[in-house]
Amino acid sequence: SQDFRVMATSGEVKTETPKKGNRLVSAKSPYLLQHAYNPVDWYPWGEEAFEKARRENKVIFLSVGYSTCHWCHVMEHESFENPETAAIMNANFVNIKVDREERPDIDKIYMQFLLLSKGNGGWPMSVWLTPDLAPLVAGTYFPNKSRYGIPSFNMVLENIATKWLTDRESMLRAGNTLVSVLQKQENAAPLAEAAFEPGSAEDKLGQAIYVHKQRFDETHGGFGSEPKFPEVARLNFLFHGYLVTKDVDVLDMVLQTLDHIGRGGINDHVFGGFARYATTKDWHNVHFEKMLYDQGQLMAAYANGYKLTRSDNFLGYADKIYQYLVKDLRHPLGGFYAGEDADSLPTHQDTVKKEGAFYAWSWEEVQEAFKAQSQRFGEVTPERAFEVYTFHYGLKPQGNVPLESDPHGHLTGKNILIVRGSNEETCSNFNLEAKPLQELLDTANDVLHVLRDQRPRPHLDTKIICAWNGHVLSGLSKLANCGTAKREQYMLTAKQLVEFLRKHMYDSEKKILFRSCYGLGGEDASLEKNEFQIDGFLDDYAFLIKGLLDYYKASLDLSALRWAKELQETQDKLFLDETNGAYFFSQQNSANVIVRLKDGKSLGKALYIGNTAKLCVFVDHDGAEPSGNSVSARNLILLSHYYDEDALLQRAGKLMNFFADISPFGQALPEMLSALLLHQNGLDLVAVVGPDSPDTERFVEICRKFYIPGMIILHVDPLHPDEASNQRVQKKFKMVNGKTTVYICHDRVCRMPVTDPAQLEENLMANFFTERV
Repeated sequence: SQDFRVMATSGEVKTETPKKGNRLVSAKSPYLLQHAYNPVDWYPWGEEAFEKARRENKVIFLSVGYSTCHWCHVMEHESFENPETAAIMNANFVNIKVDREERPDIDKIYMQFLLLSKGNGGWPMSVWLTPDLAPLVAGTYFPNKSRYGIPSFNMVLENIATKWLTDRESMLRAGNTLVSVLQKQENAAPLAEAAFEPGSAEDKLGQAIYVHKQRFDETHGGFGSEPKFPEVARLNFLFHGYLVTKDVDVLDMVLQTLDHIGRGGINDHVFGGFARYATTKDWHNVHFEKMLYDQGQLMAAYANGYKLTRSDNFLGYADKIYQYLVKDLRHPLGGFYAGEDADSLPTHQDTVKKEGAFYAWSWEEVQEAFKAQSQRFGEVTPERAFEVYTFHYGLKPQGNVPLESDPHGHLTGKNILIVRGSNEETCSNFNLEAKPLQELLDTANDVLHVLRDQRPRPHLDTKIICAWNGHVLSGLSKLANCGTAKREQYMLTAKQLVEFLRKHMYDSEKKILFRSCYGLGGEDASLEKNEFQIDGFLDDYAFLIKGLLDYYKASLDLSALRWAKELQETQDKLFLDETNGAYFFSQQNSANVIVRLKDGKSLGKALYIGNTAKLCVFVDHDGAEPSGNSVSARNLILLSHYYDEDALLQRAGKLMNFFADISPFGQALPEMLSALLLHQNGLDLVAVVGPDSPDTERFVEICRKFYIPGMIILHVDPLHPDEASNQRVQKKFKMVNGKTTVYICHDRVCRMPVTDPAQLEENLMANFFTERV
């Protein structure tokens, strides 16, 4: 018989011969495959499981997680691999596994119940459902033994099984209460009295800036206390807010946050890419999983920061994300994988995975690595290189991770690289010039990178998610627009990504997107799809449309702009609430989905579960990722100007009015507030009039180099007038004296035409660049 490797990440990893795989063996999701040889009789989400639950009148146990989730691995090892626990589960429940990244619609519905009933959520999410899919009880991680006031998983299982037999009615009442509220909310109308008036955007902006200033961590950057997430949508909003208000304190909040994130342990200084979040307020200790959506968004944020400040550090962070993506997360055909795990084996001889094992270093490991590669440092001795390196990155002989931030002891004696000072401080301390220091650090990090690649790698989730690849397309396009020597390299990667998505994640006949497909890792160019295809959700359309709009600005490739428009039409058809405005997350009549939710909308004042009033929470907001509705608002506004279609602009206004009662609006939905500012204040149209020539390209490149949130670029080619997306602009603007001419217009009010590139750059520098002191 075949040997299988059990993928529990925080416990013992052993080779064993299983008796039998369960129904997950034919899944494509890496998360489901991790559980395919558990003794639990797992089912995938589908009619087979539901029919069994109805036939046997059993409660469904729904376990939702993702393959790079640390606590999901812990619960698997403690409970789902345990034959005694599996026996209780198999006897009393129909057990279903869901990959939240594959089925975010299912995750969102039951996460809402968890948040309302418990006040907080997370993964793994554990929910017990009726055979008709109404939620009964919910929680997150349950330990195998009772501790910290949390009952053991076995105890919870037995209590629920008993209660289903003896007190079913009270369980049903609680579940049905939520379902009825959710279903009522599905048809909720916007509050007319809350609708945005002219000038509302400025009022909301002032409120949002006030809240952000109150929450800003002036010592470490970011907002609030630990855990700290990058929250890129918040940073982009503040960039936009600064350009509107010219309040330098607003800009400083963003720049300080990006500085601290870039210098923190959340950044993989050795090679590049960012971890999901920091567990300490100083960004030092982190949860080490690397997610694709963070890489794409942070690449864009650092590119935006570079455009505003010309900071080489920001450009460097963005470029190292690019290097990481291409080397470690890219499918050979051009798409990008979902992410890498936090946990891995410390050595090839070990059997127990530890969090951060791949990324952390002992003092001696670094010292020995530099000695072994002393020739790499040229005239600098390895001892001198080690002294500089350990000072710069805060390494200590006993390790630099405080005990209180390492509860499992996985990082005992280890160091997480962090720059608490700066290059200038290190230069001053060692009497070095800036260039030799940077060369030394680059060499040292490359030495460690080569050594690290010999360690066992963390698990790679080879799922390719459409929405997250949309984030990467935006990031690549914005980085390409920075006007650096690597532009062509970035653009080629972006072009190949567009081609990949169009070929492998789009049905050109039905004009619909697919949620995901699956690679095999390494150099294998194979792609696999689920037996039952999962169609794209709102986020897949919204994030890819945004990516295509950014790519069009970087390339002026009209086919990308046309595809964005085509996808918007499909999104409107599948998800738009024509009556009340805004978009549902899932399609109408989706099989086995009990309610359609709208990202970003709360469920009312309070919901009573039993005798307890639970405060309302948002179904989603602009957090680790922006909500699909927030991104859609911006997409509609941009497309309305590219195609001169007022109906799209009206749709954006109706969408935002649906959310107008949320308060504080800019705290919950900063990305949508940014769109509201564009809607009320107008866009910046750059019309470049001239044939396809080096002169025309030069003008366009100058415009691209600046951060202008509402900028759309239209190339008005007098030789090909029929190809223009906006005929009004095509007919209005002409070349001056036969020269390539640029018209810059704000809200349809245009400045004098410019035919001199130097004058154009000077005008843009005056309005969209800030020299940082």
